[in-house]
Amino acid sequence: QLQLVESGGGLVQPGGSLRLSCAASGFTLHVYTIGWFRQAPGKGREGISCISNSDGVAYYANSVKGRFTISSDNAKNTVYLQMNSLTPEDTAVYYCAADSTIARCDTNMDYWGKGTLVTVSS
Repeated sequence: QLQLVESGGGLVQPGGSLRLSCAASGFTLHVYTIGWFRQAPGKGREGISCISNSDGVAYYANSVKGRFTISSDNAKNTVYLQMNSLTPEDTAVYYCAADSTIARCDTNMDYWGKGTLVTVSS
């Protein structure tokens, strides 16, 4: 059974950092396009960072470029999102997703985790 499980969310002060993890089971993560999405209260789901399975290039939304970094550990079948210089606007539920045929950040990806809440507040 294909499964994605996020962890690492929590409460952090503005300017702080968090690292989210997404552990995959039931499939080999690195052959899929993998990505991080977020959904803030009252807003739609936004693709913020993905790694394409076609060329391995990382994509970042403008809202997180320069602050967030996506990476993966193939041995652990896990993808990470390092988030620095967090602001209250980054408050959201963060999801990881994977898809074997889509080569970009896309909310129509096949497999999704249940999400982890990140709250940025003083």
